[in-house]
Amino acid sequence: MSDAKTPFEMMMAQAQEMAKAFNPALESFSPKGFEKLWPTMPKEMMETFFGKGLSKDGLDAKTRLLLNLAGMTMQGAQADTPFRMTVRHAREAGATDEEIAETIAQMSMFAGIPAMTRAMELARDVMAEDEEKDT
Repeated sequence: MSDAKTPFEMMMAQAQEMAKAFNPALESFSPKGFEKLWPTMPKEMMETFFGKGLSKDGLDAKTRLLLNLAGMTMQGAQADTPFRMTVRHAREAGATDEEIAETIAQMSMFAGIPAMTRAMELARDVMAEDEEKDT
């Protein structure tokens, strides 16, 4: 077998070497760390920005966030960080774990079981993290 690398593998290796040269601490950096930089917005702020602040007779923030989760699930839950952050925000806006799970499960009919499974794994990660914080 050849040890040849694809252009993408070579580019990623070069980027990792550059990051280490700039800051040796980046060698063990994980993009998941970005999530901790962005706090969960308070429910009142989300309601102002995403809820009835846009339209007094429109959807509330919780419903809008559940719709976002449905759409992200339909896309295959490809972006881990935004998905997890949306789960956190939906919970803060008043969505229960059951409502989040039902929203994701409903998308299995349209997006397929793999997309639903991936989304459910990400949502469960957030729920488990929050349970650990509470104990």
